[in-house]
Amino acid sequence: MRKKTSCRSVVEGSQRLPLIPHSLPSADYNANAARNIELVIPRHFAGLRLDQALQRLLPEYSRSRLQNWIRANHVWQNGRPAVAKHKVRGGESIRVAAYPAAESLAHLPEKIPLDIVYEDSALLIVNKPPGLVVHPGSGNWHGTLLNALLEHAPQLVDIPRAGIVHRLDKETSGLLVVAKTLASHTLLVRQLQARTIKREYLALVHGIVERDGKVEAPIGRHPAKRTKMAVVARGRHSLTHYQVMDQFVDCTLLRCRLDTGRTHQIRVHMQSIGHPLVGDPIYSGRSKKPAFLRQALHAFRLSLVHPETQKTMCWQMEAPQDFRQLLSALKAESTDKDPR
Repeated sequence: MRKKTSCRSVVEGSQRLPLIPHSLPSADYNANAARNIELVIPRHFAGLRLDQALQRLLPEYSRSRLQNWIRANHVWQNGRPAVAKHKVRGGESIRVAAYPAAESLAHLPEKIPLDIVYEDSALLIVNKPPGLVVHPGSGNWHGTLLNALLEHAPQLVDIPRAGIVHRLDKETSGLLVVAKTLASHTLLVRQLQARTIKREYLALVHGIVERDGKVEAPIGRHPAKRTKMAVVARGRHSLTHYQVMDQFVDCTLLRCRLDTGRTHQIRVHMQSIGHPLVGDPIYSGRSKKPAFLRQALHAFRLSLVHPETQKTMCWQMEAPQDFRQLLSALKAESTDKDPR
């Protein structure tokens, strides 16, 4: 039989590592990342816009990329910042600072604070703060958890997604597991697929939820709004269990357990039963009270079988300060309205 370890003993016995100083690159990264290109506009290009002339001379770069460089003053014409719509005469001296595309720098290490709850040779458990994107993507090519992990443990460059096994939304806080070796990554992914990695969340929802329950409804891309997910007939099977933890004025604190891990699963499922998350800008809207600047969702408990020791381990992490302050304010409001 596998020896089980209580959540309390693991959390209290783990070493919390110091935070790493935060230092993000600038929007243009650094000058050393650019390749300086010098050229002269041919005479027969006379009459073309500068951006059109550059597109012909530098076909390996898109016109939009060239225009972005011009707007950012990375292109000089005769020693002065260039203007995209300027008509060339031919003979102009051009210098271009050719910066790499942001996505090409997405997997670089960055000094970003990491709150590490537990770490050994096989894995690490991170307490992700709200506002931190987990993996680079459109609009977030740097400053992510992945970049922070590559700075903390450079060997993760050889692991898929720098060892990240599952994700949390940008504004969702809480516990994440990261594999430090290929073998651990394979075993943890298999656990995730077998649903033996257990994840539980605290979710504050609008309205009064009277009893415990579950939502079993397929989730897929919203048919009209492609940035949203929704309960759709052809979606993937999704199951969320929820338990009532506390009730306040017009909202309820739930403990949610995922059997599946679909994008925005808790947020979509709670909206589908008429109880969207407090503060959720996509599935609830900002106008509803109580006011909160993000979805009130925190991954507070994580359990798994350690890929090397085969022991069951689990961790718990209290909600961040903004979430705790919101709950305190709601509790005080409820007490004032019900003096019993």
